[in-house]
Parts: sequence; C-alpha cells; structure tokens
Amino acid sequence: MNLLIVNDEIVTAETMKSNIDWQKYGIQEVFTAYDVSEGKACVGNNNVNIMLCDIEMPGENGMMLLKWVKEQGMDVECIFLTCHASFEYAKEAINLGCQDYLLIPAQYEDIGAAVKKVVMRIEENRQARKYQEYGKQMIMDKLEQAVQCHGQKKNAKELIQDAVKYILENLGSESLCVNDVAERLYLHPAYLNRIFKKGTGESVGQFIIGERMKLASELLKSQKLNANAIAEQVGYKSYSNFTLMFRKYYGCSPGKFSGQE
Repeated sequence: MNLLIVNDEIVTAETMKSNIDWQKYGIQEVFTAYDVSEGKACVGNNNVNIMLCDIEMPGENGMMLLKWVKEQGMDVECIFLTCHASFEYAKEAINLGCQDYLLIPAQYEDIGAAVKKVVMRIEENRQARKYQEYGKQMIMDKLEQAVQCHGQKKNAKELIQDAVKYILENLGSESLCVNDVAERLYLHPAYLNRIFKKGTGESVGQFIIGERMKLASELLKSQKLNANAIAEQVGYKSYSNFTLMFRKYYGCSPGKFSGQE
C-alpha cells in the first residue's frame, strides 16, 4: 500500500518519510506534499491508499483536503496529525469518515502503529468485498446451471423422470442418495421425496436400493463378475453391507442367488 504525508513543514515531512521503516507497517511507497494543493495533485496522479495529514496548514487545511478526496469518490483512508486536542476537530474528522487522530509530537512507533491499523482495516475490507463478489458469482453460476439444467419450470412428472434418469446413471456411486439427487435437480430433499413417493409409490432411497439390487441380480446371473466386484458396481464399497442388503431384498445371499453356494 502507498502513503501520502501532507505537512507544510518540509523538514518534518521528509524526516518522517526517511526515518520510519514504513515497510514494517505494510507501506511500500511514500509520497510527500507540503500543502493541500500538492496533496490533491499527488492523490490524483498516484495510487494513494492512506494520507498522513497535518490539519493546521496555511490556506486550505487538512480537513478541506479530506473533504475534497471524499467528494471525488476516492477510496483513501486518512490519519490526522495535529498539535491541538480540539473536540471540534475530532468531531469534524469523524464526520468526514476519519477516526484516526494523533496528537503531535508523536513517537514514530505510535505513528507506525496507527498506519498499520489502517492498513489492516483496508485489507480486511478488501477481503470482505472479495468474498462478497465470490459469493455473488457462485449464486449466478448456480442460477445459470439451474436454467441450463431445467430450461423452464418442470412439473412433478418431469422432475421424477429426471430423478430416475440421474439415479440409473449413477447407481455405482457410493454417495448416491436423496440429498445427492435433490442437489442435482436444485430441489429440497423433502420436496423431492414427497413428489417421488406420490408418483412412484416409494421413496427415493427405496428406489435406489431396488434398482441397485435389480442390477446386482442381473450381473450375478451373467456370472461374468464375482460378488465383490458386483458390490462395487452397484455402489457398495463394503461387501458385507451389500450382502446384508441383498439378503434383505431377495431373501438369500448373493452366492446362493447365483448358484455358487
């Protein structure tokens, strides 16, 4: 980030620029200006993030400079330096959006700490905007996917057909479940289950199990794969879970069903 020091005392401004380890406080480049007119020109011609600005200066003061910056719509933070602990100054500074206010003479460490605090605030705001934009983009992407997937609003029968198609194409996926299908169709799981059961007479979970068992039975009949391989083909990584479900569905073990027991 870049810093602009605005102070009509040239020696003070240049000494502050050279004697403070600005990189330690998150500053890469430091500019100096000796009155408000030079300050306006510097902010207008350079990427200035923070102003370290004296208030009392001949002609226009620091408050006028900050007011001009705000009127231009520039995203520049400001820390005021003043030798007067004036309530009116503090009140006006806050009204202009500046809550960083240092009394001089101030230790360089105190000035650096104040600058570091503003640097961190700017970075936090940037990160928040970044996440906000990322969230908006995700929503737009999801909306676009939904429109591409459905085109226009579908009725219950069409949604059931889409659900069945997705299930049959993904029987081998271990994660296949009502939540997975509902997410794919951009529906609430409870709503999908309700219309699915009304249309087919069984829940999504029951349908998945039934189709997995039917596919397993056909593969067992072909005798081209062993039972372990078939279990994986129909979404069961655990052979014991597959056997348990198969026995519950057909009343016998996979081996007995295939005639191998």
